[in-house]
Amino acid sequence: MFDWRDKTVLITGGTGSFGKQMTSHLLTLPVKKVIIFSRDELKQHEMQLLPQYKDKRLRWFIGDVRDRDRLHRAFDSVDVIIHAAALKQVPACEYNPFEAIRTNVIGAQNIIDAAIDRGVQKVLALSTDKACNPVNLYGATKLCSDKLFIAGNHYAGPSATRFACVRYGNVVGSRGSVVPLFIEQGKRGKLTITHPDMTRFWITLDQGVAFVAASIERMVGGELFVPKIPTTRVDDLARAIAPDAELEVMGIRPGEKMHEVMISEDDARMTLDCGDHFVIQPEFGWWQGSSSLGSGGTPVPDNFRYASDSAGPHLSVAEIRTLLGPWLAPT
Repeated sequence: MFDWRDKTVLITGGTGSFGKQMTSHLLTLPVKKVIIFSRDELKQHEMQLLPQYKDKRLRWFIGDVRDRDRLHRAFDSVDVIIHAAALKQVPACEYNPFEAIRTNVIGAQNIIDAAIDRGVQKVLALSTDKACNPVNLYGATKLCSDKLFIAGNHYAGPSATRFACVRYGNVVGSRGSVVPLFIEQGKRGKLTITHPDMTRFWITLDQGVAFVAASIERMVGGELFVPKIPTTRVDDLARAIAPDAELEVMGIRPGEKMHEVMISEDDARMTLDCGDHFVIQPEFGWWQGSSSLGSGGTPVPDNFRYASDSAGPHLSVAEIRTLLGPWLAPT
């Protein structure tokens, strides 16, 4: 079991929805220091004003993952890196492809190089369901990022630095989530949905943070961790948020899928079912990590597919309302 005592943890994108929640969780552990690394001084200032972030173990570092020299300085004496920084809005990435590549792909390479040079013990990178069989640039850049981090274990050579990834679906209530949009539209009596039959994976911030922490503790380097999480239909999500509102179907937008996939049939031959999560193992000769996963890791069937239209559990409208409890006013 990984020991958090006296560890220094750095979070890239630390002022985002996930970064804030991860910081709060880390401050409940006996860590030595938590470093918030992000490029927006205003967001860091606003975060510092919140009472839960007055902890003396917090440090604040302005920087961009595109800047390798800044990362090299920031990673001094860091034990664990949680990489959450990304350009993640699908339309913005489609319109600004060079910028998405510089942050999501070149930024990943910079983190790998700096982490190895600085002797960081563990690096866990956050991915997305859109990285599996990508149809938009955001997903394509995150697939590249995943490949880089997994290969980083080979690239590290004799270094003790190890890399792994976590892939999960939409985060309830995070910045850019459809949930706040639907809540606001519900006040006006009309919700715009892309397609009533569209399905998505959902996870709460707390669940995402807990899964990331557990993945750091169990990783040996090379794994792509996928949690087992519920799915919803878009129309059920809309009815759970605003049951009396009119639903206007706008059509599927460029770069969107009807159903998201987290493990494809091609990934299945390297995938282990580990109880409450899956592990996609790397296809490299150096991979010897499967034995460390314990007796709970068993190969999935041939042609296995973990997708939002077929994976369970599929949430009912009532179950969605329970999931969204903190964001919904009582009815």
